[in-house]
Amino acid sequence: MLHNVTKTINEGDLAVAYLGPSNMKLFKVQRGQMYNNKYGAFSHDSMIGKPWGVRLDTPKRGYIHILQPTPELWTEVLPHRTQILYLADIAMVTAMLDVFPGSVVIESGTGSGSMSHSLARTIAPTGHLHTFEFHQERAEKAKAEFHEHGLSSIVTSYHRDVCKEGFQLVDVADAVFLDLPSPWDALDSSKAAMKRGQVTRLCSFSPCVEQVQKTCQKLQALGFFDLRVFETLQRNHDVKTMVEKPLPQRPSRDAPRQTKRKAEDDEDQGDQNGDAGDEASADNENENENEIENENEKENDENKSKNKNENGGAANRSEAPRQGETKVVVSRPMREVRGHTSYLLFASLFKE
Repeated sequence: MLHNVTKTINEGDLAVAYLGPSNMKLFKVQRGQMYNNKYGAFSHDSMIGKPWGVRLDTPKRGYIHILQPTPELWTEVLPHRTQILYLADIAMVTAMLDVFPGSVVIESGTGSGSMSHSLARTIAPTGHLHTFEFHQERAEKAKAEFHEHGLSSIVTSYHRDVCKEGFQLVDVADAVFLDLPSPWDALDSSKAAMKRGQVTRLCSFSPCVEQVQKTCQKLQALGFFDLRVFETLQRNHDVKTMVEKPLPQRPSRDAPRQTKRKAEDDEDQGDQNGDAGDEASADNENENENEIENENEKENDENKSKNKNENGGAANRSEAPRQGETKVVVSRPMREVRGHTSYLLFASLFKE
């Protein structure tokens, strides 16, 4: 699923049916089976051998894309057993923990496996993830998913309450990630599990600021340094292509007014220069009025030509913009901001 990437769809593969950013379904490709949705029925046999990302059409004028699962897509389609981390938090955690291929990471708890899959992809193929879950049924389901997704060589899943029993690992981890209701109870075993002779990092995911405060006090007592807290939110943008029109060029309406004011000022100065000022003002006003009339006539001609072109060739408008028009990519922020409000507490440790 993550590192055994293939170019074509094969029988037995997990696939994602993509209908839109908020409408995706996970299914397993099997011969003789059908995938049904509001656009119709799609035969699994018609998918096998096709390249990933293929578009499948139906007589109902609908279509879907078949995508190969990735950690990002898995986060969107996974069965929710617990509250999960979304991409905004996942990206921040993997970056701040400074993990890379070959790193050894400890995670608690596993939950629905959203964070686990992203960590596994980041440290593959030579790294290793030790993930702990106190709930037995969730731990067993997560272990089965890791095996089904081909991650057994990278991920070791444990059923253990680390707050009471600890990790029982010593000097092995480059980084530790905690998603626990009382992370301060797991800090002693976290420190014991972190490697010696190098700077190692820890992250705690907590929804309440009181949890963050108590965890900070314990981290400082244990010798951790560089404590930092972040809150991340993800805002999606709707991106599309539009035709950019040039702005209409209109004469400045301040010019006639300035001439009138100038004429009034000249008139107040005396009769000697008053007549000359009035004549100049009148001439300027006539010239500006003629310019405005010419611009209006030109604009009316453009509008008539525009209506004629739109009525005669509206279908070709989006494909071939007229002279003076260009296509631009624009974005509009979506109203919904998806993501679980939480705090990410990061800390560093150096053990001699």
